[in-house]
Parts: sequence; structure tokens; C-alpha cells
Amino acid sequence: MKTVRIANGAGFLGDSITAPRRLVERATVDYLTIEHLAELTMSILARQREKNPNAGYAEDFVEVVQSLCPALQLQPHLKIVANSGGMNPLACAAAVGKVLHAAGLGSTRIGVVSGDDILPQLDSIRASGCELPNLDTGEPLATLPREKIVSANAYLGAQPIVDALAAGARIVITGRVADASLTVAPLVHKFGWQLSDLPKIAAATVAGHLIECGAQVTGGYATDWQQSHLVDVGYPIAEVNESGETIITKPPNTGGCVNFRTVAEQLVYEIGDPRHYLTPDIDCDFSTVQLKDLGNDRVQVSGASGRPATDTYKVSLAYRDGFMASGQLLVYGLDCPEKAKACGEMILQRTAAAGFSLARTNIELLGQGAGVPGSWFWRKYQPPGELMLRVTVHDPNRAAVEQFTREIAPLITSGPAGLAGYAAGRPQVRPVFAYWPTLVPKSLVQPQVVTRTAQEWLA
Repeated sequence: MKTVRIANGAGFLGDSITAPRRLVERATVDYLTIEHLAELTMSILARQREKNPNAGYAEDFVEVVQSLCPALQLQPHLKIVANSGGMNPLACAAAVGKVLHAAGLGSTRIGVVSGDDILPQLDSIRASGCELPNLDTGEPLATLPREKIVSANAYLGAQPIVDALAAGARIVITGRVADASLTVAPLVHKFGWQLSDLPKIAAATVAGHLIECGAQVTGGYATDWQQSHLVDVGYPIAEVNESGETIITKPPNTGGCVNFRTVAEQLVYEIGDPRHYLTPDIDCDFSTVQLKDLGNDRVQVSGASGRPATDTYKVSLAYRDGFMASGQLLVYGLDCPEKAKACGEMILQRTAAAGFSLARTNIELLGQGAGVPGSWFWRKYQPPGELMLRVTVHDPNRAAVEQFTREIAPLITSGPAGLAGYAAGRPQVRPVFAYWPTLVPKSLVQPQVVTRTAQEWLA
């Protein structure tokens, strides 16, 4: 029975840049997925695009592609699917095209999936009667001043990626696409599945969910880390056959491990209701999934099921919500918990004395065990000799936050003895982008697909 091998080389923007290259050098795969996006990441990329209209994509991906050029030349079957386009997939394609052209791969076709950015259509969407209510509070978007909104992206599904692959794209770059859809699309394309074939789409969705976080399913984030040999951890591979049966594994002779525990932990990671894992492609039921540990870093996954997808896309919307800053100080001495708390209060009181009230403040004593279950017991007999004081503030008024940043350094001579850690300098004031989760009817969103050769993307 025909089998497709799909690997994942990144679980977030900031993941190992060398992992994709090491993965394809050590194992033969048909598709390499790169998952770079999250809600926070989209806000960061929106801020970058705000500063520079040619930015707003995961620049790490350009370096990843550069490292993969030898593999692309030696492995003509290898294809890449990545959501690294972020807020600006067209600019990302141009940057990747430049790298490929310089490596003698100018004829490589790059497909771009866009249309997820619905910010320009927000007014017309609301005029159609869709209030875009906040999923947490129920408030309609109209309660938010329009000028505060900086980005709004729908989570697209597998179909536009399938279209790009069908048009001959060897590298597909998308904006905001659901994580699992990066794996669903190659399987639909390769096997000729229909998105209405729910058992197979469910199987593909589970496979995509298992590998989307990179090394988390191969031993990363492990409690038994001493036995996991994580220095050279292997990134995951999903072997999926035409019936949808999947085996999760990793390249041979790499660190980490794939066993029942690692796969089961990733299966239930960030899914909400296990009977209703909602993606643009399917309403997937994880409660029917069965795992079988085959040994030798191979776990069989079967039994996925699901219902038809909803008629809405999830939307990640970011809006301006004031400013924040965070500063840290190392506090030492047997009385460091009391001293650190007093220093934190002193900073806030001096800010208030300068005429500024802060909307939100937070004093943390890192190392004391605050918030850690049971820490009161062992700290009773083993008091810390040092800890890190972290004070964070948030306010609509930038001047108030600026004043806070000025009140930390003076403690070096006007505070108690036993303070250190000023090497980082004055904390930076940063704009805050808050998150507004909502839904939009699929009928109001039009995914777009463009394919060109790497050389053509440079024109």
C-alpha cells in the first residue's frame, strides 16, 4: 500500500533553524512542513509589517530554505509546505525566490496561499451583518475602535494548499493556515482524497496535530528528560498510508524518543474538547483514536473519526491595547523574599509619587516558588539565598510606563543592600497588541493561490 512520509521541521517561530536540514539529510521524506505561526507570532509579525511594508513574514524560513538547497537538488521528490508567510506571504516568496535563484534552483515553482488577511474587508464583513463577536466575552467588534485594530487573519484550511500543489508548486508558502492543514493538504493531493471523506481527513488531521509541534512528540518537553538524549533530538515523521493509518517516528540514530507516552501527550496537547477538535477541514473526534507502541521509536495511530467542518473560520484579530514594560533585579541575602517584595512596591510607589497611576501591575519573586504547588513546604526548610524580582506594568498612557522604567535603576543607591543585575539597562517600553478571537463565515473569505517559478517571483 502506498505510503507518504511527511516530516515537520519546526513547531514555532524560533525553533531550531538547523533541524529541517538535519531531518531531511537523515531520513527520506516526501514532504517537509514548517509550522511557524501562533497568535502571539502573528501580532509580532503585524508589528514588523507596520514598521516595514516589506516585512511581516518569518525571516527564519528564508535561512531554512537556504540550508535546504542541497537537499532540494539531491532529492527531486522533496516538497515543502510552510505557513511562514505570516502577515506577508508574497514578500516571503520573493525572498525565498532570491535564495533559490542564487542556488541554481530558479525554475523551482513556489506557490503562495493568501486571502487569510481580512483586515481590508472588516467593514464590509460587518456591513453584511456579521458582528465578529469576541468568543470569550460575546462583545461585538463594534465596541472596539476601528483605528485600534492592526490585524485580522482567518485560519484557512487545506484546499488552497492542495490547489497550489496541483499547480506544480514544490514549495508552498501560506499566511495563517491551521496547523494540521499543512499535513492534510499533501495527503489529499497525493492520494486524491476528497475533503468530504471524513475518516481519512480525520486521520490526516490527527497526524498533522501530532507532528505540528516539532520535537514535542519525539521526546521534547519531557519529564524524563535525563533519558531522552535531547542534544540531537530527532524531529517527527508521519508515515501515512492510503487508508489513513499512521505511524509516528523520527530519523534513525537521533536523540529523543517516540513511544506511547510521547504520542499520547502530544495528542491531547492544546485541543480543548477531545470530541470536537475544530479545524477548517473537519470537526475531529480524538476520543476514538487508538495508539499502539510498535517499539523502535514507532507508534501506530488509527481510529480517528470526525464530522463535517463548520461553516466558519476562526479569526485571530489583534488590536492596540496600550503599553507595557518589565524589569528584573537579582536580590540576594537571607531576607531576599521580603526585600524583593519591598523593592517591587517601592518602584510602584515612586512611580505613583511622580504623578502616574498604572492600570495593571505585577510583582513576581522568581525562585521563591510562588504559584508552585507544594513549594511552601520545601521553602520552609530551605529558604532561598537569592531570587529574581520581576516587575511588569501595563497602561494606556506611554508616559506612565516610561516613568516606571526610570524608577528601577535608582534603587542601586537608594534602596536596600543586596541588589544586582542592572546589566540589561533600562527596560524597554513596548506597545501591547491584545487578542480578539472570533469567527467569520467561510462564504465571506476568498483564499487566493498564485504559483510562479523562483525566478519569476524576483520580477
